[in-house]
Amino acid sequence: MDMFTSEETLWPQGNAPAPPFCDEGERLNVLAAFGTQGLLGDPELKQLVTFAAALCQTPVSTVTVVEETRQRFLAQVGLEVSETPRSTSFCAHAMLQTQPMIVSDATQDERFADNPLVTGEPNIRFYAGFPLVSEEGAPLGALCVIDTEPRPEGLTELQHQGMTVLAAAVMRRFGQRRASEAARSEIALREARLRRMIDSVPGIAWRADDKGNFAYINARWKELTGLEPPTTTAGWQGAIHPDDWESTLAKFEAAVGAGELFEDEWRLRLADGSYRWVQSRAVPVVEEGQAISWFGTVFDIDKSHRMMESQDLLARELSHRIKNIFAVVSGLIAIRSRGREEVADFAAELTDAIRALGTAHDYVRPMSDRRGETLSGLLTDLLAPYDTKGGERFSIKGPGVKIGARAATPLALIFHELATNSAKYGALSCKEGHVAVTVTEAEGQIRVDWEERASPCKTAPKKDSEGFGSRLLRMAIEGQLGGRFTRSYSDDGLDVEISVPVSSLSD
Repeated sequence: MDMFTSEETLWPQGNAPAPPFCDEGERLNVLAAFGTQGLLGDPELKQLVTFAAALCQTPVSTVTVVEETRQRFLAQVGLEVSETPRSTSFCAHAMLQTQPMIVSDATQDERFADNPLVTGEPNIRFYAGFPLVSEEGAPLGALCVIDTEPRPEGLTELQHQGMTVLAAAVMRRFGQRRASEAARSEIALREARLRRMIDSVPGIAWRADDKGNFAYINARWKELTGLEPPTTTAGWQGAIHPDDWESTLAKFEAAVGAGELFEDEWRLRLADGSYRWVQSRAVPVVEEGQAISWFGTVFDIDKSHRMMESQDLLARELSHRIKNIFAVVSGLIAIRSRGREEVADFAAELTDAIRALGTAHDYVRPMSDRRGETLSGLLTDLLAPYDTKGGERFSIKGPGVKIGARAATPLALIFHELATNSAKYGALSCKEGHVAVTVTEAEGQIRVDWEERASPCKTAPKKDSEGFGSRLLRMAIEGQLGGRFTRSYSDDGLDVEISVPVSSLSD
């Protein structure tokens, strides 16, 4: 059981030290818990001994702790030395008493008459020692006053009371030190446990200050890279692929400057000289709106990254082939219509429609340069293949809402699905049909109203069940963009309402 409580109490005056803690081993263990080395020259103890000497009108006063072979003066006035052998210690006797030990004339006391401190410097004659006993009853030393002249009268009642109060103040200061030592030990223990836990994780983990200086990097760093842990951001350069270094450094410094989350992917150089893709992430610890430190991780994603690269390569190849098909079809139309004036206009119109389909395809193919434009621009390009000359088949109204690269693909899939369905079954499947798209923005939401009007076309919109197309819409709108959509049919058309957060479009 812990011998120490957070609120230090004092050993009762007039009680002898507790016998179990008079055992030298137990006593020294308790003394060590106070961290008395850290109290050497303590300003508060210095004030107490200075006041004790003035109160008792003595040239010498000390706060003394008795160690295994010596007594140490944590604070003193009137003495030049900081310690003396325990064998000559008056305080070693005083600390075991039930009452303060008063020696009126040491030359006449059989215990101390031959003591070197009496027969030589500092020529002790009068000594008054008030025991310093720990909360659990371990004798530690004494607060004492010393005179070079005998004092048959000892201390006055006021001096005695004052020294009792001062001794209690010394023990309270000891208690503060003990609490501080216990807290430091607990913090050190927890930090050691935390470091052992962090060292066991499979990735690199680190901690840095608000300027990006690294205070700690776990053992995994050296295991992977073979390098000593860096202390600054510049120290990471040797472990990051040269092609990735400038970019990721700029991102990290920008994140630190803004106190924002940092995320990036780059190639880590291993000890054998090979490279692996990793994901690097850092989060700020914020107090009062200011980032005061950073915690980060670096985890291996090489397998998944290379798999995604392979998938992207396949997707790009498939996309390229689809674009080639558009080109082949356009070429076939041109060949078959050559020299046939009666179909020239139709061939030109059909070629324009295929070219528009190619433009719409740019939004959904990987690595497209068309991503990141506006929602209205995306809608215009997607509906262009179904337009007639003069733009009579559809209308688009609303603000030019910017869309990010990640949002472009699900948005293109959504409206491509609506447009192709309309061309197959709805308003765009007949000459008189019309599609009106209205974009509005309010309260952090983007709303798109898709209205199809087919009357007086005999083809009515198809009221399909939850088929693949509907599941595709739901997955893209609700799953990828975090929005919602509703769809309702009427005798003359279809109404679709789509609502997504503005933040989803900026991704």
